[in-house]
Amino acid sequence: MSTDAYHHWQELQVSRPGDVPPATPLTWLAQKHQQHADRLTDRLLPADTPHEAAPATAADALAVLALREAVCREMEHGRGMYLFDALRLGATWNEAAAALDLTPGQARDVLRAWAEGQRHLYAASQERGEQPLGLGPQEHAAVLALTELADDEPVTARRSGTTGT
Repeated sequence: MSTDAYHHWQELQVSRPGDVPPATPLTWLAQKHQQHADRLTDRLLPADTPHEAAPATAADALAVLALREAVCREMEHGRGMYLFDALRLGATWNEAAAALDLTPGQARDVLRAWAEGQRHLYAASQERGEQPLGLGPQEHAAVLALTELADDEPVTARRSGTTGT
């Protein structure tokens, strides 16, 4: 993202997750979160501390809550996409599920939900006459085919033909 976008981000007041622009880098979210959290923590310092502390406000607490929620949503949104990447790059269901601290069946549910969302995204963008985003019917089927792999079976070259988004 550009320097202008970063400066805008630094000035942006966040009090709801929706205040965070799409595609804001997680590092930016973490930095802004830490600034507000530091002010909240500083209010717990003894009055005679030599540390110069800016006063905490309700806006700081609301920003921390909103930024944490935005990070959670961003992380949740990316689960299916990165699960798909792990599988098509050779991870097994057992490995991918362990990385998510889930069972293989639960991990398959994550992939199915992501694939369904991508299928809906594709259909909606097509309906609007836009270049389709997401998974078309063949790509969707190829992703769902991955759920049929055994827990310890990695994707083979012949099965990893889909690119996804």
